[in-house]
Amino acid sequence: MTELGAEVDFYDERPSNSNISKGIIRFNKRFYHLKINQYYNRILSEIRGKQYDFFFLIKGEAIPTFFLEKIKENNPEMEMIYYNFDPLTEYPNLISHLKYFDKKFTFEYNDSVKFNLSFRPLFYLEEYKNLNQNNRSSEYDVVFIGSAHTDRYIVGEKIRAAADRLNLNSYFYYYAMGRIAFRLKKLIDKNLKQFDIDKVSFDKLNHHQIIDFYKKTKSVLDINKPFQHGLTIRTFEVLASGRKLITTNADIKNYPFYCPNNILVVDRENIQLEPDFFKTDFKEIDREVLRKMSLDSFIECFFDRHQDEYWNSFRK
Repeated sequence: MTELGAEVDFYDERPSNSNISKGIIRFNKRFYHLKINQYYNRILSEIRGKQYDFFFLIKGEAIPTFFLEKIKENNPEMEMIYYNFDPLTEYPNLISHLKYFDKKFTFEYNDSVKFNLSFRPLFYLEEYKNLNQNNRSSEYDVVFIGSAHTDRYIVGEKIRAAADRLNLNSYFYYYAMGRIAFRLKKLIDKNLKQFDIDKVSFDKLNHHQIIDFYKKTKSVLDINKPFQHGLTIRTFEVLASGRKLITTNADIKNYPFYCPNNILVVDRENIQLEPDFFKTDFKEIDREVLRKMSLDSFIECFFDRHQDEYWNSFRK
């Protein structure tokens, strides 16, 4: 936004990004309300007297109601914009905040219908764009890089076994935020109980490391949360990089870039890999479609013109 000429004040919506802080905010932020209130009162103090054209909130898991009311009171002409990249069914406490916003967007199509929100999928960063094409001599046929949650390990290991049966070379990298938090989650999450802790890393890969893996592979696997239909950011990064995508999210068939040559949809309950999928090259995505998938287009959607008609036109 700064590159586009805007003057931007940026604040993390959480007072802290420690694993403990994230966990408390996610499960019951009332236990953290004093620190949250102190944090947001400090923000109000720091921006006192400033006039803004826009207030842009992404998700807002920790943000208190009094802050939304106060910042609008201080900037009555300011446009309030909201975006969520998680299903509201998973975070129902966020629904009450919607009334404070002039423009409301979500990556989850079902939520856009249910809550009367604008539909805008995620994006890719320019670093991922067209790494190189026609990668027939790749080191790997399938790469998976993702956090350990829900049934991801169970599904991932089944797909790894299916790849082995086809003599495909695969690489799987599961990561978790912290060793103690992961062990605690294993005690209460039936899916994680099956997780071999020797197969999990506690070091998250950065963009450059992920890109290096993408350069070495024919395809990338994406395993969505079972209750989530909105497409992950990995979806856009993979396709923009010119890599094939294997995904458990069948809703991808309702997007303009869906192409069976590039995208293999697998049923997490009945996993089948198609050998022919790995024998063909990636089919280049239309330039205009690729631009709509970009971060620039994502920003334009919020601050210039919404793209509801475009993204909804592909729904079946």
